[in-house]
This record gives sequence, C-alpha cells and structure tokens, in this order.
Amino acid sequence: MPAMVIVGMQWGDEGKAKVLDALCDEIDIVVRFQGGANAGHTVYVGKERYAFHLVPSGILHENKVCVIANGCVVDPAQLLKEIDALHQRGVKVDGSNLKLSDRAQIVMPYHKLVDQLSEKRKEASGKKIGTTGRGIGPAYVDKIARSGIRVSDLLNPGFLRERVAARLDELNAVLQHVYGEKPLDPKAVADEVLASAERLKPCIADTAQYLNAALDARKRLLFEGAQGTLLDIDHGTYPYVTSSNSTAGGAATGSGVSPKRIETALGVVKAYTTRVGAGPFPTELLDAQGEALRQRGGEFGTTTGRPRRCGWFDAVAVRYAVEVSGVDALALTKLDVLTGERELKVCTHYTVDGRMLDRFPADLSLVERAQPVYETLPGWSETLDACRRFAELPAAAQAYVKRLEQCSGAPVRYIGVGAARDALIRC
Repeated sequence: MPAMVIVGMQWGDEGKAKVLDALCDEIDIVVRFQGGANAGHTVYVGKERYAFHLVPSGILHENKVCVIANGCVVDPAQLLKEIDALHQRGVKVDGSNLKLSDRAQIVMPYHKLVDQLSEKRKEASGKKIGTTGRGIGPAYVDKIARSGIRVSDLLNPGFLRERVAARLDELNAVLQHVYGEKPLDPKAVADEVLASAERLKPCIADTAQYLNAALDARKRLLFEGAQGTLLDIDHGTYPYVTSSNSTAGGAATGSGVSPKRIETALGVVKAYTTRVGAGPFPTELLDAQGEALRQRGGEFGTTTGRPRRCGWFDAVAVRYAVEVSGVDALALTKLDVLTGERELKVCTHYTVDGRMLDRFPADLSLVERAQPVYETLPGWSETLDACRRFAELPAAAQAYVKRLEQCSGAPVRYIGVGAARDALIRC
C-alpha cells in the first residue's frame, strides 16, 4: 500500500477516522487533502474520546507524520486550539510529526463573519445551505478569486498586511452596504492572524516536495478525506455541498502528488444513511424510527453538535459514489447500531414522476422528488460488540452485508461493530 486514499461514500460522518485509526499500523504518513475546520473526525482510545477538525487523527499514533496539505483551508486559531488540547492530553504535536503546507489557504476572521452573515440572510429567504459557519466556503471563494491569504504569507508579514488591506478595501463595502455591518480594520485583522505565525512556523513546509520524496523513499501514505462524495463541490447535491473536492480525485490536486502514485481507494460507508444540514435526502426517516437510529448511533455532529438526519441505506447514492471515486473496496461502519431492528430496508432504486432511476441524478429537483424503492431484509437482535470475524456475525447481519455489497458494486473489507478502537472486522 504505497499510497491509499480514504473517502466517504455518503454525506460525510461515515466514520472515516475509525477506519484510518485501524490502518495506521500499516502506514507512515497521514495526509489531509481538503476541507477545513468544518470537518469532524472522532476516535475512541479506550474510554477516551478525541475529536479532530484540522489535525489528522493519525497524530495519536507514535512515529507517524501528519500533513495538512495545500488543498485545505486552515484557521490558525482553531489549529492551535487543537494542538494545545492534544498537548494537555499528553499527545506530541510539533514540526517533526505535523507538517502544514505553505500553499494552504488561511481562513481569515472575515471569512467566518461573511459565512455567518450569508447564512443568516439565506435563512430569511428559506434558502439556507446549512454551513458550519466556520468560514470554509468564503475562504475557498477567495482562493478561486485569487484574493486569498496563504500560509506562506504568515512568514512575510509585510506582504500579508498588503494582501489583507487590498481584500478589505473591497469586502468592507460589502459588509457595510449588503449586511449593514461596520467596516473591519485591516491592521487589527492582520495582527490577529500574525499572532499565530511564530508558533506555527516550525510546522510550515513545502508538503508537496515532502510527500513526493517520501514516496520515492517507499514510505506508505494514507490520504484522509473529509466530508463525503455527496458533499463534493462538483459531484455532490449542489448547491448543498462543501466547497472542495471530497472525492478520491481531490487527493492528487489537494496534495501535489500525481494521481499515478495513488494506487488504492477505500470508501467508507455507514450501514444506514445520515446527513447534516439542508438538502435532499430520499431515504430520510422523519418518524420515531429515524429518531431511534439517531439516539442509538449518537448521530450528532462532531463539529457543531447538530442532530444528524437519519434514514435507510441508499444504494443508489453509494453506487454513484463508488463509481466517481473508483473505490476498490468498502469499509462498512456502525453495523452494530442496526441491532434490534426487526426489519431493515435498502433503497435499490428511485422513482421520479413514475419513472425508475438507478443512477443518482445531477438535477437537484429530481433528487428532491425521488421516492425510494425499498428491498426489505430481516434484522437481528444479537449484539455485535464482541464479533471480530465475519463468521461470528448473526446470519441476518451477514446477509445484510452481502446484499449491500451487491447493491453498491464494491466488496466490503472492513466492518465496524462498535465504538471501541478494536471493534472492527477485517474481511
């Protein structure tokens, strides 16, 4: 496994961090290639719970290097907050095991302000996207508009101040005349960001050069995706998406490593479906059964604490995600949450206006009108926590996994059966 990418197959929150944590013994470097502090990855070590937003969860393992690559947008204050929290719990984080790309974009204070103001304005018109309010979208907007601030600018204060002043010359007019806010002081904004520079300096590096040299030295890399395929800016349920490429292809552009060098893609998929924020969700359960899944699965956002919308497994969406990222295998998480359900449903197709669809459509109005076509399978009552081999699962659970493989178009190689770090079956 010289280089593998792990990506989500649904709307995020699939449990990618748990799978990555289990694979860390087989790798040398973990690379976060997109997204920002809007991501939430949770790992349990014994009874200890660790929540990550920017720092790759591989940091919990000794002798591993974690990289925040160029495709990410980085909030310096949030990053230092995470580092400090890890230090307090005895986890080593410094320039030797955390590398921050000098080409990554910085989430500026005004990005967070605009994000929150924009969402508030959209909410008033009933068109709220459901962002985390952490400035991710506006930071990516500035990146594409070529008015962003990069991590390398932290090392050149004079240039950073010029860039901030130029950006605020335009943005202050928007804040005043669109949102009715007071203009921001360029010096105060620059000072706030530069306050992080000295502490982050030891971590800042040309990570593309570092990663390619590591591959040349036959180091094993794992690229860690945030969010999920259906939140991808190009391939997701646009406009209810994130602002980066969260599919496997994003690993190459988001890291500076050629796609020819990334040999394996692993898709992580939950045994049912969840979604946070607004947007269409064909298999959503708006009843007591959906609430029961939420409570048993602890389906509340790691980053925001928002309750996740829950529903049955959507094989139409997962087939599409498997195709878009070209995954070689799946890791199926939270199978244990389904224990106790008398019957389980799997959506194999949609119907829209009487027409059958077996492929996930680009037209959002079709997804909004889609009615799921379900196949019903028997459930099981046995707990799965102690299962460590596929043969130890109840017969109904085995049949459910095999049916998901058939419907999804990819084999299941890992099965999550509990929150514990070792609660994982390798098939």
